[in-house]
Amino acid sequence: MAILKVARLGHPVLRQNALPVPADEIRSPETQRLIDDMVETMREYNGAGLAAPQVHVLKQICVIEVNKNPRYPEAPGIPLTVLINPVLSPLSEEMEDGWEGCLSVPDMRGMVPRYTATRLDAYDREGRRIEGEAKEFFARVIQHETDHLHGMVYLDRMRDLSTLTHLAEWNKHWLGVQEQDD
Repeated sequence: MAILKVARLGHPVLRQNALPVPADEIRSPETQRLIDDMVETMREYNGAGLAAPQVHVLKQICVIEVNKNPRYPEAPGIPLTVLINPVLSPLSEEMEDGWEGCLSVPDMRGMVPRYTATRLDAYDREGRRIEGEAKEFFARVIQHETDHLHGMVYLDRMRDLSTLTHLAEWNKHWLGVQEQDD
């Protein structure tokens, strides 16, 4: 396994649409190695998730995990989840503002509106179909990572850029305002 280079805001790869992974390639050694490397990279940088475009690969793959993560001390745990070719659809129009950060936008946080619940259709790393619902923090993380597969970053979703803040200032001045962070 390897720790991959994470693309930062401004790199064109972050603004491109990722391609679906053909079903017969999901279990290939190349795809499995990419998934393993993405998991290792996400864990190395204490991310809650990581999408393939963030590591310069235009494939519809994202990995998600939160387990006593120092960047998200108040976040509920999320077991390691691998999503391939995910499709989301909101379960209602209800949205909630929450703090988000991103490994591709280092040391920054911003308030982002997201659907509180979404339907998820995807494949896991074995090529098995995943169908279900995601709610609250898990729904937020899935929406954040899926945005990366469509050339978007959380800044594109912010309604009010006055909440965009450097991490050190966020810890000092904003952390108590609302503690949900993605």
